Amino acid sequence: MRLASLLLCFCSVGALSAEVVVTESHRLTPVLPGIYLAQTAAPLFNSNALIIVNAEDVLVVDSHITPAKGQQLVESIKAVTDKPITTLVNSHFHYDHAHGNQSFPAGVQIIGHEFTRMKMAGEPLQEHTFVRGLAGTKGWVERLRAQVEAAGSEDEAAKAQAQLDVMQAHLDSWHEVAPVAPDVTLKERLTLFRGDREIQLLFLGRAHTGGDVSVYLPKEKLIFTGDMMLAGPSWLGDGYVDEWDETLEALKQLDFHVIVPGHGPAFTDRSRIDYVQAFYRDLWTKTEALYQRGVPIEEAAGQIDMTNHKESLGINAPGFDPLGVARMYQRMEELGL
Repeated sequence: MRLASLLLCFCSVGALSAEVVVTESHRLTPVLPGIYLAQTAAPLFNSNALIIVNAEDVLVVDSHITPAKGQQLVESIKAVTDKPITTLVNSHFHYDHAHGNQSFPAGVQIIGHEFTRMKMAGEPLQEHTFVRGLAGTKGWVERLRAQVEAAGSEDEAAKAQAQLDVMQAHLDSWHEVAPVAPDVTLKERLTLFRGDREIQLLFLGRAHTGGDVSVYLPKEKLIFTGDMMLAGPSWLGDGYVDEWDETLEALKQLDFHVIVPGHGPAFTDRSRIDYVQAFYRDLWTKTEALYQRGVPIEEAAGQIDMTNHKESLGINAPGFDPLGVARMYQRMEELGL
């Protein structure tokens, strides 16, 4: 299952506020007054970022996938405010959310969970997520080069070359990554006050990673959930599917109207949390049955059928990501099941 197939039919909140601000590199969608969902305009895999313009400063959540994309984000923020960026929050350690950290101005405080700092201060360029992402980007560049060479007309060649130029620049920026870990950490909760705005940084439990941080604005009733809660299931390769349901139950106890996820548009349909919880419970049960029978990972991935969630989450075909199955098998072994 690919992420794009999961971000289906839910209520977007982009139309609730003012006009979208378009920069050379980004679309800044107002979610609430002074709060923007920032998404890169380039046709590339990347994370969302959240821009919170306070009385005297700006707090940003997540820094994008590369130094180049992080720098473009910093520049784009100038289109909506001239206030200084003082704080950057990393929702988790994955490369597409945190490898733009180095592009933020000197003196910006970077906050993350203890687990996120541990991962990013370790060997983040050896993490399997980064290694696979880099390999995929290299493969994309090679395919575009082949398209340029095989083009049947000058027009086809020009279009393919334009795409290649974008992807080659993107690949070049991967090689410039010098990971910067958070310099302030939290274990369960940290509350910031910016003028009359309260900003709660919350660890609600393990889910997408061991250190997912949600950014909650109680007065505005908005929460940025990163990849802990998308509009559908998240990627599970570093996940804790056995604990995810409980983590989402903790999320449901908060008073909010708007969810800004780590990928895709903001939404207001809280019932999607229930759908995702049901999906994870069902997935764990089906996978555990195969694990107990000793079914190899690749075979299990082909046998798992989640199409009973078609109506709620748009799961249209049987089969599951082998990396997600491998991670669940790992957790089952750790738990002694």
